[in-house]
Amino acid sequence: MAQGKTEKKSSSLWRSVKQNKACYAMLAPFMLFFIVFTVVPVVMSLPMGFTDFNMAQPPKYVGLSNYTTLFLSDKVFIRSIRVTLVFALFTGPISYILCFLLAWLINELHPKLKTIFTLIFYAPSMANVYTVWQLIFSGDMNGYLNSFLINLGLINSPVQWLTDGRYVLGVTIVVQLWISLGAGFLALRAGFQNIDRTMYEAGAIEGIRTRWQELIYIVIPSMGPQLMFAAVMQIVSSFTAGTVAQNLVGFPSTDYKAHTIMTHAYDYGWVRYEMGYASAICMILFVVMYALNRLISKLLSKYMD
Repeated sequence: MAQGKTEKKSSSLWRSVKQNKACYAMLAPFMLFFIVFTVVPVVMSLPMGFTDFNMAQPPKYVGLSNYTTLFLSDKVFIRSIRVTLVFALFTGPISYILCFLLAWLINELHPKLKTIFTLIFYAPSMANVYTVWQLIFSGDMNGYLNSFLINLGLINSPVQWLTDGRYVLGVTIVVQLWISLGAGFLALRAGFQNIDRTMYEAGAIEGIRTRWQELIYIVIPSMGPQLMFAAVMQIVSSFTAGTVAQNLVGFPSTDYKAHTIMTHAYDYGWVRYEMGYASAICMILFVVMYALNRLISKLLSKYMD
């Protein structure tokens, strides 16, 4: 009986592939690169995390040694966990809410203005903005922020925003928020445009009068897939952020104040070439992100029907 059901599902799947072969053909290049450069490395990192591998000699099995070292001896890794959690707690939820609110506000504009403002908010995620932010947070009197604060009389001497341990994490969070309106933002923009207009008319008949009521009772329930996609993208970007800190406050940052788990993995993988240890770090990060994605899926499951 079970075998018959399996064969029936397999036959149905193959029939669906044949009917939509043009779509699958267009997906094939992306799926090929995705499997080769994403799925395969993730699968390989699991067994590699149990080895001592320096890329010059064959991997040597060391059991749980990498993981015990991470949690019991590696003080920088423990600090990177705290930094990553603080970073994710600020950038993840705030960025997610910003993406949603900005997409909602832009959706209310004239069609031409929608395109212009979408480009304005999405552009920072594509451009190399670090040079601009380095000018803003420059530690001399010519830095835009220092010059502005001195002219207002709020400070007497320039603040070293990019090297003082008290400020480096805050500066990194600000810049990450600025460039975080990426694919999730575009997905939400598309979600707002795809809502059936007749639902608003039906809602008006049922007694919905304000935009906030429309948002709660019509918009959010209609955008389950887009909300889920944006949430996943924000989780991934928050926990894998490392490029911003490296380009803005240096590598390593002052007293490791902006040293994230991803930065730690980069240090051991591409600076020290300890691939086994770096794989263990990445696997821990993968497990955490997977657990959070499952939690978000459960919270948003009522909107996915």
